[in-house]
Amino acid sequence: MTSETPAPEELLAIAVAIAADGAVLAREARSTAITQVRTKSTETDVVTAADHAVERLVLEALHTERPRDAVLTEEAGMVAGHGSDVRWILDPIDGTVNYLYGVPYYALSLAAEVSGTVVAGVVHNIATGTVYTATRGGGAWRDAHRLSGSAETELSQALVATGFAYRSDRRAHQSAVLAGLLASIRDIRRLGAGALDLCLAAEGAVDAYYEKGLSTWDLAAGALIASEAGLVVSGLDGRPAGPEFLLAAPPDLHAALVRVLADLDASGGP
Repeated sequence: MTSETPAPEELLAIAVAIAADGAVLAREARSTAITQVRTKSTETDVVTAADHAVERLVLEALHTERPRDAVLTEEAGMVAGHGSDVRWILDPIDGTVNYLYGVPYYALSLAAEVSGTVVAGVVHNIATGTVYTATRGGGAWRDAHRLSGSAETELSQALVATGFAYRSDRRAHQSAVLAGLLASIRDIRRLGAGALDLCLAAEGAVDAYYEKGLSTWDLAAGALIASEAGLVVSGLDGRPAGPEFLLAAPPDLHAALVRVLADLDASGGP
């Protein structure tokens, strides 16, 4: 880091404060925002007026706090920086379909990346107010409680979370993978917000989480939180986690899940 780059803890403090303001706006705007909905990549991929309003609030707040930093955000794309090695990664509302339907499982996700490495992140559950945070090397936390993931060691007893794409052809492949996996685990959960799914894995509320097709803004903060809670966060076949595939699991479950998911071609398909 350069001498002008704040420590991860300072970046996290900025992220937590801005995320809290964004969460307030999203809650207050929900009654009107869900009447102003359009679709994006497919007819099932929705964006509300609140997604855009929260994004604007966060962008303006980041510009005030850190005017030289770059920002990557789901709706606006890349906002260029000016000589800073910090880039922020924002999903204003992860779980927009849940937000639209009133399912209390949607979050604002905001991470800070320094020279290409995520060093701080917050995932703020807008509906419940629960806040998950992490700094690189500083552990993962839910409010004041330090997270350490699941202690489960047997794949047959694992409760595994996952998600599905909006594209119908990819969903068909993901459904086949899920059907093959179910015989090897306790059960599956599909909750609808990848950033929060990673946080549930970090706190051990589910034993593991996997998904194909996450975007950078979906996973940046949540993947840091999961890894700082002691989970192994990776792709398949020795690859790093990313849009192609992400698996987050405790070490004792990770290798077994990699074997099963690789056999099922979980990172393949459309």
